Amino acid sequence: MAEDTSLGPDFWIRALDHRAGLFEALQYDEIGHRLDQLTETVVEALAQGRKIMLFGNGGSAADAQHAAAEWVGRFLTDRNPLPAIALTTDTSILTAVGNDYGFDRVFERQIDALALPGDVAIGISTTGVSENVIRGLRAAKKRGAHAAALLGGEGGRAKEVADTALIVPTSEGPLVQEVHGFLLHLLCEEVELRLQKRESGS
Repeated sequence: MAEDTSLGPDFWIRALDHRAGLFEALQYDEIGHRLDQLTETVVEALAQGRKIMLFGNGGSAADAQHAAAEWVGRFLTDRNPLPAIALTTDTSILTAVGNDYGFDRVFERQIDALALPGDVAIGISTTGVSENVIRGLRAAKKRGAHAAALLGGEGGRAKEVADTALIVPTSEGPLVQEVHGFLLHLLCEEVELRLQKRESGS
């Protein structure tokens, strides 16, 4: 008889309980308040004709692309496209800069080329120690853009660089990414709603 390799209900229950505990630890006074601040910063930037730039590595690169797609396309409602770009998608730029200047500069170089005062740059890192994300945030500040970061654990050096840092209180990378996805969805939804209210004058 074949060995039963199913995860089983105990595994399922433990996984759900673990995640529920993490989400319960996300207190509004800490991460929620910062998310509210970042939302208003993004709304103000977009209202002024500025753009959002997102970047990260691996799963965080996927998060950056996901959020950019929600803004350029749509999230919950039909509306005008919003200017957002993931700095993780152009393989020619990534490989050229990586080859000529080093991988630590793949986001910094793009931000130096694209960022304008009033833009918003969102760096995503589960640890907060990714050098290319940190350098990207620093470059954004030098260009007059708002540097925001979605981080995990203790926030690493990135929390010291960012103007706004949202830190998920766990060092488990996959769980940090799951919460980052949740936070980015909240950000997309609230930005969409606030822009609609502005346009309607309500």
